[in-house]
Amino acid sequence: MHILYLDDSGSLGNAADRHIILAGLSVFERSPYWLSGELDKLAAKLWPDSPNSLEFHGTEIFSGRKQWRGIRRDLRIGAYSQALRVLSASTDVRLFGAVIHKAALSPKDPLEFAFEQICARFDQFLGRLHKTGDTQRGIIVLDESSHETTLQGLAIDFRHHGHRWGNLHNIAEVPFFVDSRATRMIQFADLVAYALRRYYENGDSTYFDVISGKFDREGGVIHGLTHYIPRGESCSCLACRQKPSQ
Repeated sequence: MHILYLDDSGSLGNAADRHIILAGLSVFERSPYWLSGELDKLAAKLWPDSPNSLEFHGTEIFSGRKQWRGIRRDLRIGAYSQALRVLSASTDVRLFGAVIHKAALSPKDPLEFAFEQICARFDQFLGRLHKTGDTQRGIIVLDESSHETTLQGLAIDFRHHGHRWGNLHNIAEVPFFVDSRATRMIQFADLVAYALRRYYENGDSTYFDVISGKFDREGGVIHGLTHYIPRGESCSCLACRQKPSQ
């Protein structure tokens, strides 16, 4: 079983956010224990009195909000970078991300489109494993959000009627929604989504560059990352430059 943990970044109602981002990591079922332990170690160094209560959340780390307010900026940013390096160093992690320019889909919901993209690409990854003799099913786990009902409904439709690129064959169940405070894996997903946010919204590739090599790919073609932009516009980002499958 492969588990895909996802979180979103960006707000539909905030005109300053040009993109809606859905991103995260896929791991084999035995990996969450070890990866979570790495964030636990970081938390213990930064907040030794109550490490389990320290949640790794990109915007809070960079802005110094909540518990991160009591931690020096250099330590906060260093912890964020170190968490990304944990993902980069893991041989089991594959990243997936959909970055949707809101203007390209208006008035449609870009998060729904992002979810459809991610589902199709995760299913494609599992299908490639099947062709090599490693047959696995997939489960998708997301942070709790107001989109829970909509995304579950979409996943059911995909399973029974397919998506715009075909049918889902390898995803075992509808998505599960969890409290990010309860699982380090969703916190990892948040850190990935925030790295994409800084890359696409702010032009800062510092943190994206740490993990860019982990997006699902085959034969030099990136399948795990897509950037959907308005018709007629051009983009030189990694996803557009590599022309991933649609």
